[in-house]
Amino acid sequence: MYYLAVLLGAEGGPDATPGTPEFDAEVERYAAFDAAAGAAVAGGAALADTSEAVRLTRQDERILVTDGPFAESAEVVGGFYVLDVADLDEAIDVAGKLPAVRTGAVELRPVAQYFPHAEPGAQWWAALLWERPEAVIAPDTAEWDRAAAAHGAFAEAAGAALTGGVALHPPGTATTLRAPAGELLLTDGPFAEAAEVLDGLYLFTAADRAAAVELAGGIPLGPGGATELRPVLAFG
Repeated sequence: MYYLAVLLGAEGGPDATPGTPEFDAEVERYAAFDAAAGAAVAGGAALADTSEAVRLTRQDERILVTDGPFAESAEVVGGFYVLDVADLDEAIDVAGKLPAVRTGAVELRPVAQYFPHAEPGAQWWAALLWERPEAVIAPDTAEWDRAAAAHGAFAEAAGAALTGGVALHPPGTATTLRAPAGELLLTDGPFAEAAEVLDGLYLFTAADRAAAVELAGGIPLGPGGATELRPVLAFG
């Protein structure tokens, strides 16, 4: 069973700035996690901060493009893991060892569909799909099937540029992990009461920002949905 572990935290600190000793130390902490978790890690990526992000929303037939950073939340998505585990208990056991639980939070969500990806490389982008909580579609419904067909058409059009993707179960299935004082705290539901929740993501390659925006403009959106484009950090 797959779970998405979304890494959440504040932005702007030295441990989030490539090239600093603090950033290098954070990379080492995640490398240690990867080694310990072993086969439980099916995929994942670290994302550039929101100063390099682009947000796409749909208004009538137009796509509106807004450059980051965005000020809606004190905690932002810094990356994610896809965990291949037996059940939620094992997902919590693995995700509870992520460095993000001590400095921010980890939101665990069961995965409805997973399209595996290779090790992220240069010119990779992540498209985070945001939706209003009440507009999220549950799997195994006619509405889900219609949305899946629309996403299938997008994937066919994207072709080889598309390198992976995740579709999630609704936000009510989330479990949020925090350990600010070293003791793991679990909360049912998303990490925060927000106007938008993560509904899935795509990974793809694009030569530059313009090409990434053009490709992401074809991702199906709900009436109040948005696509947040972020460069993926490649570590070789």
